[in-house]
Amino acid sequence: MIEADPIAACPAEPAARTVSESQSEMTELILPNDTNTLGNLLGGRLMHFIDLVGAMAAYRHTRTHVVTAAMDHIDFIQPVHVGDLLILKSSVNRAFSKSVEVGVKVFAEHTQAGEYRHVASAYLVFVAIDPSGHPVPVPQLVPETEDERRRYEGAQRRRENREAESERRKRAKLVPASPGSVRPGKG
Repeated sequence: MIEADPIAACPAEPAARTVSESQSEMTELILPNDTNTLGNLLGGRLMHFIDLVGAMAAYRHTRTHVVTAAMDHIDFIQPVHVGDLLILKSSVNRAFSKSVEVGVKVFAEHTQAGEYRHVASAYLVFVAIDPSGHPVPVPQLVPETEDERRRYEGAQRRRENREAESERRKRAKLVPASPGSVRPGKG
């Protein structure tokens, strides 16, 4: 039996891609089943739509499976009402070694009035994985415009903030609780 050459079996470094190659857009009609008792879109439903359109951009950039690692930040700016069209736009802000940060902007269109307004924004991190669930390298991102370069640099700052927060949480778990304090999961 002939064995495959392990060096030849390793995939080559993925080719760098531009932001425009992975941008995605999704439109949803907001129906009563999507809303609360006031007729406004449920926040969790909006987060679901944001995750979907963010994953579309991540898939297009990585050309492999991706999983959501973090929803780093979300701003709910204005309510979305029954009958509005929800327009979600996503693009990769930065590629790291095995993950990408995706920015999502959400707009609502009141079709009868012709109003178009910004209603939410979010940042998500997706990790590229192989079919076995192991992280894999992603193509680098080539920002071309001034706005893309600004978002590229912002993604690095957000990553540094996430890492600092993760380290802070690890240290906090190592500090013994003082008598009478309550720690999550400890009663």
